[in-house]
Amino acid sequence: MNNKFNLLQKLLPPDEKIFFFYFEQGANQCLETAKLFHRIVNNELNEEHLIKAKALKHESNDLVKETLNKLNTSFITPIEREDIQSVISLLNKIVRRVAKACLYLKVYRVKEFDRTMKKQAGLLIEAVEEMNFILSHFTKAKPMAEIVESSYKMKEIESRGDEILLHAMEDLFSGNHEPIEVIKLSDLYRKIEIAINSCSWVFENVLNIILKHS
Repeated sequence: MNNKFNLLQKLLPPDEKIFFFYFEQGANQCLETAKLFHRIVNNELNEEHLIKAKALKHESNDLVKETLNKLNTSFITPIEREDIQSVISLLNKIVRRVAKACLYLKVYRVKEFDRTMKKQAGLLIEAVEEMNFILSHFTKAKPMAEIVESSYKMKEIESRGDEILLHAMEDLFSGNHEPIEVIKLSDLYRKIEIAINSCSWVFENVLNIILKHS
């Protein structure tokens, strides 16, 4: 499998390999945004963090536009066009969800970051790093055994995320919280959960691409 995929890369014109570097940029933006959220909920939220969250959101949107523009003007693409669009859109979704969570911490006037947010923040970084492992296959082919192991790790991360959200929602609707707090926190928890799930969706998409070209 890896030999065939590497051969495909070597035969492509250099300009058409740029889509893999767009993926790499998108993956880096995801990691940077995840680390920002982790830094906030484990320390404090300040104006510098808000500016950074907005900047990352805009950079991610710009990357999507650049990718789609390049896609529309390219005669040859290294993988199917719909796959390129799907992956770059999911990467953008991760950045936007997490950046919005950072910004809504201020909108909702959240003053204390609870254990659920901190757990989700740590798990989000794990999910992004595992997602980035599979994305790196495009520029440096990975052995299939490593990909399978990484797939198991991603599924385990997704399951842990589901458990964290389930327990958090059970607590929120226990009657021990004010209704306004339930609305605020459930929205924030769901934003991060969607981001974690999106990492899994990227992983599955890329795995399917690799298998199609095997």
